[in-house]
Amino acid sequence: MASVNTKATRTTDAAGGRGRRLFGVAGEYLGLLAVLATMVGLFGSLSDHFVRAQTFATIANQIPDLTVIAVGMTFVLIIAGIDLSVGSVMALCASLLGLAMVDWGWPVVWSAALAISVGLCCGLANGIISVWWSIPSFIVTLGMLEIARGCSYLSTNSQTKYIGASIEWIGAPLADAGLSPAFFVAVGIVLCGQFLLSQTVFGRHLVAIGTNEQAVRLSGINPAPAKVMVFALAGMLAGLGGVFQASRLSSADPNAGIGLELAAIAAVVIGGTSLMGGRGSVVSSFLGVLIIAVLQSGLAQIGATEPTKRLITGLVIVVAVIVDACRQRFAARRSRS
Repeated sequence: MASVNTKATRTTDAAGGRGRRLFGVAGEYLGLLAVLATMVGLFGSLSDHFVRAQTFATIANQIPDLTVIAVGMTFVLIIAGIDLSVGSVMALCASLLGLAMVDWGWPVVWSAALAISVGLCCGLANGIISVWWSIPSFIVTLGMLEIARGCSYLSTNSQTKYIGASIEWIGAPLADAGLSPAFFVAVGIVLCGQFLLSQTVFGRHLVAIGTNEQAVRLSGINPAPAKVMVFALAGMLAGLGGVFQASRLSSADPNAGIGLELAAIAAVVIGGTSLMGGRGSVVSSFLGVLIIAVLQSGLAQIGATEPTKRLITGLVIVVAVIVDACRQRFAARRSRS
C-alpha cells in the first residue's frame, strides 16, 4: 500500500513539474508577444503607415537570414559558447554563391549547396579548434570572423557580384501569400530547431552541457562531439543565411553581414536565452528577431536617424541582459529556499 502511495506521489509531482514548466514557457512566449504588440501599437500611433499588411510583409521578408542565424546562435549560447564569426561566414558564403553563379555559370542549386557546405566547414573548424584544444570560443570565432571576411574580399576582388533574377525568386514575395519562400523555410527551421532542442535526447544533452559540463562528463557522456556539432550547425545556417541575403539583394556583397553577429546575439538574448548557457528556446529567439525587426522598421518610419536607432537598439539589448541577470538571481534564490 505504501509503495502504491509513493508511486502516486511521484506521478503527481512529475505531472506538477511538467505543468509548471509548460506554464513558464507559455508565460515567456506571452511576455515576448506582449512586448511585440506594445511596440506595434506604439509605432502605429506615431506613424500612419506602420500598421499595414505591406509593412508587416516587408519586415517578414527581410528577416530570413537573421532568423536562421539566430537559430544557430541559440544552440551555441545554450552550450555556454559564442560565435562571433556568423556575419563574416554569411558574407563569404554569399560571395562564393555569387562567384559560382556569375563567373562559373553554376545553377542556383549547386551554388547554394556550395555556400551551405562552406558555412558548414567554417563551423566545423570553429568547433574542432575550440573544443578539442580547449580554446575559448570567443577567441576562435573572432579569428574566423577575420579569416572569413578576408576570404570574402579575396574571392570577389572586393566587388559586389550582381546575380539577378536567377536567384531573387527565393527572397521575392509569392503572389498569393505576399511572403517569400525564404521566410517559410526560415520558419520551418525555427520549428525544427525547437523540436530538436526540446523533444530529443540531443537537445537535453545540450542543455545539460550548458548547465554543468563537468557533471555531464562525470555521468559518462563526452560533451565534445555535441559541442562540435552545434558550431557546425551554426556555420551551416550562416551559409543558408548567405543564400537568403543574396536572393533578397539579387547580388552578393562581400561587405554584407558586418555586425550581424551582434544582431543575432541580441535577438537570442531578448528571447530569453541565457548568455551563461543552459537555458533557451528557438521560438523565443524568433520572437526576439521579430522584436528587433519591428523596432528598426518602426524607428525608420518615424524618421529616427541612424545614430538614434543604434542607441535605442543598444539600450534594448542592455535591458534584456539585465532582465536575464535578474531572472537568474531570482531562480538561484528559489532553488536555495
